[in-house]
Amino acid sequence: MKLVYAIVNDDDTYSVSKELRANGLRATKLASSGSFLSRGNTTFMICCKDEEVETVIEACRKTSKKRRQYVSSSEINEGAISEASPVEVTIGGATIFVTDIERFEQV
Repeated sequence: MKLVYAIVNDDDTYSVSKELRANGLRATKLASSGSFLSRGNTTFMICCKDEEVETVIEACRKTSKKRRQYVSSSEINEGAISEASPVEVTIGGATIFVTDIERFEQV
């Protein structure tokens, strides 16, 4: 068994969740935020069979979109006193970790 952690932008939470359910996969969702822009994310924890890992990754790939967004340069350079000019950054997509599971129980 594997435990897949999939961290996605909050804007993609509904579509990722829907796609996982459509593939018969259950997930636990946790609210999280990234350290780069401190924006909202959702971390999905999905326990699945080894052969289902690619299905999980493909569901995330299909529904987690990267976006270009302008943010204040002061958001990137914390504590910057200079005038905040907008900077274009890429956000979204999914960050996925896959780990082995020794034991899994639902009680």
